Amino acid sequence: MPIAAPTADELAVLQDEAVRFTRELIRIDTTNFGGNDPATWGRGEAEAADHVVALLREVGLEPTVIESHPGRPSVMVRIPGEDRSRGGLILHGHLDVVPARAEDWSVDPFGAEIIDGMIHGRGAVDMKDMVGMILAVARHLARTGQAPPRDLMFAFFADEENGSVWGAQWLVENHPEVFDGMTEAISEVGGYSITLPEQGTGQDVRAYLIQTAEKGLAWGRLRAHGRAGHGSVPNDENAIVRLARAIAAIDAHDFPIEYIASVRALFDGITEITGTGWDEQDIESFLPLTGGARHFVSGTLRDSANLTMVSGGYKVNVIPQTAEAGFDCRFLPGHQEEVLALLDELSGEHVELIIDHVGVSVDSPRESPLVEAMTAAVQAEDPGSKVLPYCLSAGTDNKPLSALGITGYGFAPLQLPADLDFAPLFHGVDERVPVDAVRFGARVLLRLVGEA
Repeated sequence: MPIAAPTADELAVLQDEAVRFTRELIRIDTTNFGGNDPATWGRGEAEAADHVVALLREVGLEPTVIESHPGRPSVMVRIPGEDRSRGGLILHGHLDVVPARAEDWSVDPFGAEIIDGMIHGRGAVDMKDMVGMILAVARHLARTGQAPPRDLMFAFFADEENGSVWGAQWLVENHPEVFDGMTEAISEVGGYSITLPEQGTGQDVRAYLIQTAEKGLAWGRLRAHGRAGHGSVPNDENAIVRLARAIAAIDAHDFPIEYIASVRALFDGITEITGTGWDEQDIESFLPLTGGARHFVSGTLRDSANLTMVSGGYKVNVIPQTAEAGFDCRFLPGHQEEVLALLDELSGEHVELIIDHVGVSVDSPRESPLVEAMTAAVQAEDPGSKVLPYCLSAGTDNKPLSALGITGYGFAPLQLPADLDFAPLFHGVDERVPVDAVRFGARVLLRLVGEA
């Protein structure tokens, strides 16, 4: 049976805690520069994990803490459900954030200031807001002593911003037993609203986008080989030139547009709401309707490969034997092998394609009892709203969890202002989230865990 509706006082505490925890976590600098060297990864991860543990223990919960490496902890806590025979639901978030250069920001990126109703700071949307919400929900359940309909796990992972290597992926590979009995999961970059003009009413309506799919990723390097030599001597085997040709070939490649099922479902849903049809041959004129999600949606129309780093040489008058460039490849579900083969071909015979990390694509059912429960929870808090599926161009910790057969969705519910350009806030300057959106999200998540 569902959990009891919260009293007015309990609901006030839930919402206030979600906002407070979001701000407290932003103030802990958990910057992750990649790798596993204390000089480069977010040393604040351990401090943030300690804070999460303290908040859970304060209400009588006893979390499990597992370190993949000294200072790289992940935190998990289970709340048993009434029906232990059902598959459990994971609500998960990550504690690390990408770097923020203070000189680029208009505020302290780790100050968590509230300005014009917005919480500002690195991690505000990616994803300490969701962590704050799920902490508030876990504490509410513990304080009230209520059992949810099925087992819940609240998980707080390390290292998501470096591909989950020392967080969720490490746990899946080394401690899969932690997730025994879990069959579904929800996490970031879904459940937020865009505003659409509703046909026939002359009114606007909010549509909340549940992330049912996400592109896969491959991070790697192009390593060009050539003949070392003096800078004054002609050299037709110059590794830097060969690398430059490979870079130019990949950059010039026009990946074709392909409308996968989740993207078609999103566009069809927008058409049904607005009455504006979409044309496969002129999708650019339709994309403005996707509002604050436009950048994410645009990234799901085709595969991509962006060159991100270049290194080579050690002295101006020496032609080096090798040169390298880093790349970030994102592929649509089912495209991994063909895209990587294409990159290898475009690189040329003297350039080696090295894959350092792969994150699988995710494609979850767009119709399921959990999707129905997410829809009901949103519409209970925002009557008259719509709910649509979409594909995410980036990645989440749902990728490694999928190796255990756990079906993942993006559902960090936020009711957003119509004019907020949401997608660029992720990893962007002056990242921020509306206070009221965090309060809304906490209410929605409590409804979800009480019914799902």
